[in-house]
Amino acid sequence: MLVTRFDFLQGEVERIVAAAGGLLRVVADVSEAAPFWDSAAAVLVGSDIRELPPRRRAPAVLVGLSGEGDSLWHLGAAIGAQRVAVLPDAAAWLAEYLSRSRSPEAGGVVLGVTGGCGGAGATTAAIWISQAAAGLGARVLLVDADPWGGGVELALAAEEAPGLRWPDLADASGSIDPGQLADALPVAGGFSFLSWPGSRERPAPVDSSAAGGVLDAARRGFELVVVDIGRNAEPLRTFAWDCDRLLIVVPAQLKAAVASARLLQELPPVDAALVIRGKAGAALDGTLIAESVGLPLHAIMPEIRGTAGAAELGRLLEHGRRRSVRRFAAAVLELLDGELLSLEAQ
Repeated sequence: MLVTRFDFLQGEVERIVAAAGGLLRVVADVSEAAPFWDSAAAVLVGSDIRELPPRRRAPAVLVGLSGEGDSLWHLGAAIGAQRVAVLPDAAAWLAEYLSRSRSPEAGGVVLGVTGGCGGAGATTAAIWISQAAAGLGARVLLVDADPWGGGVELALAAEEAPGLRWPDLADASGSIDPGQLADALPVAGGFSFLSWPGSRERPAPVDSSAAGGVLDAARRGFELVVVDIGRNAEPLRTFAWDCDRLLIVVPAQLKAAVASARLLQELPPVDAALVIRGKAGAALDGTLIAESVGLPLHAIMPEIRGTAGAAELGRLLEHGRRRSVRRFAAAVLELLDGELLSLEAQ
């Protein structure tokens, strides 16, 4: 169902739905949409709609046009959209999304990790969480979502590991077979990873449609997808909206808490929790920091001497075997409602 009064937007969506082999109901306003809201396989809300009816689930996709700029993303966050599709660029992605909505497959959990400030340790946290989940027997993929982050493969000392990197997927379109994707990706620490090359070359651009297709295949091919999002606006828009949950890593410092509170204004309406990075006493200040940021405190990430050097030398996986790190990762995995921890019992 599409809720909009914009004729041009309706025409664009009608063509996309037809390409996906579906049927479209178009209504002009929320009062007309209310009786059909929960029975629709997917609900698309045009950017002219600002109020939503009482409902049991959020609208699936906010649909708008490329000329609307940043206001489209702010509107998506305000109304609680699960996705934002900017047309015509996202037409192929939306067609694929609607095709799957009619016959949904069971998929894994997508956990986004970002830093509340620069140097917070989000990449380190993402690696340790991936390592711990893989140790429980889960099929795990670590996604390096920030082309300007230097390449997570360097932190894993896996730049020579055979497999695809992001530039190899720049031209990906349509549905990607999850099994083929998993087989083509490199492995380190017991989990697969998709990295930007750790080189001085300017990263080749990967548009949002290609990134969305890769992440959709990853969700279908892995039990846990950990996305190291970074803090730049483009990765946040491209990847954060597709996450089921978000973790914001924050050092136990007042300045970092202020920066994190500002970052929340750029995040989509996804369940989020805070990870405080600090020494053993950080838990004492964790509640105050969480209150100042406005997120629940979920775990304390240990501040281990030599971690920065280990990241430079590609030895983070060695630190990930420490008891304090395993304890931290176990606390994070509890955020996933025990879905992965049940593997340990099995």
